[in-house]
Amino acid sequence: MSQTTKRALEESLKRMLLKKPINKITISDITEDCGINRMTFYYHFKDIYDLVEWSCIEDARKALDGKKTYDTWQQGFLQIFQAVLDNKPFIQNVYQSVSREQVENYLYTLTHNLLIGVIEEKAVGMEVRDTDKEFIANFYKFAFVGLMLDWIKDGMRKDPQQIIDRLSILIEGDITRALNKYRIDKTHQTP
Repeated sequence: MSQTTKRALEESLKRMLLKKPINKITISDITEDCGINRMTFYYHFKDIYDLVEWSCIEDARKALDGKKTYDTWQQGFLQIFQAVLDNKPFIQNVYQSVSREQVENYLYTLTHNLLIGVIEEKAVGMEVRDTDKEFIANFYKFAFVGLMLDWIKDGMRKDPQQIIDRLSILIEGDITRALNKYRIDKTHQTP
């Protein structure tokens, strides 16, 4: 029942965002639309921004389900674009409000989860420190999110597939090259 209530609150918030900006929506608006009382809202979330964060995390989980390998990263990234497009009024409203950081964190989480899966797969059989894998994932994460934030800021008009196709050409083989550069050379280690 808890997930059902959370999803109902999320859907209500998304309906409200079609009518007015997030800073004009109240918890009473959401609970009235859902047909629940305010205490039920507070049982699940501390405020509207907590609901936004939960919604972003849920969307992220669904978007990347099974798409975290080297062969599927483009599809995973396309799924991220699609999740943003599916929630366009929600994302644009949150992005344009005081909670822009939540959209950025949502995108950082999504892309990091996608990239670390790809990096771990490509690092099999290589001796690479976890901190170096994280560094590589973060480097690409910031590049990917930067592209997505520009896309959101420009009204999501460009075709995501074209962006991914151009990105694929740019980074083809780069993750493996990066891992090789951070590979621990056992012949030069001190005992």
